[in-house]
Amino acid sequence: NGATSSPITQTVTQAGTTTSLASSANPSALGNPITLTALVASGAGVPNGSVSFLDGTTNLGTSSLDSSGKAAVQVNLTAGSHSITSTYNASTNFSGSSSPVLTQEVVSGLLFVPVTPCRVVDTRNPNGPFGGPFLSGGTARAFAIPDGSCSIPSTAQAYSLNATVVPKTKLGFLTLFACGQPQPATSTLNSDGRVKAGAAIVPAGTNSSVCAFASDDTDLILDINGYFVLPTSTSLAFYPLAPCRVADTRTAAGPLGGPSLIGNAARTFPILSSSCKVPSTAKAYSLNFTSVPKGSLGFLTTWPAGETQPLVSTLNAPTGAVTANAALLPAGTNGDISVLASNDSDLVIDINGYFAPLTTGGLSLHALPPCRALDTRVPAGSPPINGERDIDIVHSGCGVPASVQAVLLNATVVPQGPLGFLTLWAQGAAQPMVSTLNAGDGAITSNMAIVPTNNGSISAFVSNPSHLILDVLGYFVP
Repeated sequence: NGATSSPITQTVTQAGTTTSLASSANPSALGNPITLTALVASGAGVPNGSVSFLDGTTNLGTSSLDSSGKAAVQVNLTAGSHSITSTYNASTNFSGSSSPVLTQEVVSGLLFVPVTPCRVVDTRNPNGPFGGPFLSGGTARAFAIPDGSCSIPSTAQAYSLNATVVPKTKLGFLTLFACGQPQPATSTLNSDGRVKAGAAIVPAGTNSSVCAFASDDTDLILDINGYFVLPTSTSLAFYPLAPCRVADTRTAAGPLGGPSLIGNAARTFPILSSSCKVPSTAKAYSLNFTSVPKGSLGFLTTWPAGETQPLVSTLNAPTGAVTANAALLPAGTNGDISVLASNDSDLVIDINGYFAPLTTGGLSLHALPPCRALDTRVPAGSPPINGERDIDIVHSGCGVPASVQAVLLNATVVPQGPLGFLTLWAQGAAQPMVSTLNAGDGAITSNMAIVPTNNGSISAFVSNPSHLILDVLGYFVP
C-alpha cells in the first residue's frame, strides 16, 4: 500500500517508443489531452485498489484498477517540464503474496497521415521479409512495416492496414497485433476457405513491427492506407459523423447513385456532394464499402481520384456474397474517390467520420492492446442477439475513458442462419440507414468499425438472430 513509482520527466511513451516531450509556448504541441496510465502487477493475481497520479504535489486524478490491473486518467498539461509520479493505493481486500510492482507510461493521442493505398506484404511472392513463405498455422510472423516499399516512416506509432487472407484450406482466425506484446485473445478476421479481407488499425510494436498469427496455413496480403503519429504540423485529427450513406448504385442514376459498376471500369464518387455534410477541409475519409456483386467478384479497389490505380484491393467476394469492409481513404481531386470492381457489382458507401487539420472538435487516437468487450456466446448457452442491444464500452474493462467520443472496434458476427446486416451506432441516437457488415451466407464475418458515442455506450442491431463479438482496438478523444 502506498507504493510509488519513479518520476517520469518529459517523456511520452506509445507502442514501445520513447520520445522527448519538448517544452512549447503552445500547450497543444504536447498532444493534449495526455493519458497517464499505470499498471499494477503482482505475483499473485490482479491487485485491487486505485492509483493516484501526481504532478509534483498536485493530484491530477485517481482511477480504480480495471480487471487487468490497469488505471488511467486523462489530463491537459501546460507547456514546460513535468515530473509525473503515480501512487498505488491498495484496497483492504488485496491478498497478493508479493509486493505489487507499479509501472507507468504517459501516452499522447495520435493523429493520422493518409497515404495512397500501397501493398507492403504479399506472402505469395518469393521468400523475403515481405514475401513468402506463407503463414504456418499456429505461428506468428513479424513484419517491420517501415522497412517495406511504401515509404512509411519509423515515427509511425500505428498503421491503418487492410489484411487479405488466401487460406490453403480453411482459416479459423487471423489476429494482427503489436509485436512484443502478448498475443491477444481476439481476432481480426475469419474464413471458411474463401479469400477474405479485413481492415485493422494496429499499433507499431518492437522494431516498428506488426505481428500476424494464423490458426491455419494461409497466405497473407497487407495493404496500407495511412499511419498514426504523435502530433505534427501536417497530421490530421478525426472528426466523427453520425453514420451516413454516401452512395448506393442500386438507386436512381446519378453521381452517387446508379448505374452499377461495370467490371474493370473505374468510377469516381464525389464524396463532398453527398448529403452527409462532409466539409471541404476533409483530407481523408473513414468509409465502409459494401459490394453487392452480380456474380463472383474477384476484388474491389478504392483510391484517391486523380491518382494512378494502385495494386491493392479493398475487399473480395469470390462466391458473390454481399461483402463489406472498412477503409481509411485519402481524398483525391475535388475530394473525390475512385473505385474499380473486377466484375459487375453494385456498391454501397457509408461514412462515419473524416480526417482534417486539427481545430476545435478534432479527436486523437489512443490505440489499445486488443481487448474483448463483448461476447454474447459467454456464458455457454446464452441466446443470440435478436434485434437491438446496447453495449457499455466504458465499463467493459478495456480501458476506454468516459471522455470517449468514438470507439475503434472489430465486430464479428456468428449468425444462427443468414444475417442480412449488422449496424453499429451511438447509443441514444436514432438508428441510421447504414450497415457495418453482412453475412447473408450465414458465415462468421468480421469488420472494423469506428463508432461515435455520446455517453460511452453504443447500440447494435442485427436483422436476424446472431451472436456478436466486439473487440476494442482503441478510442478517440479531444
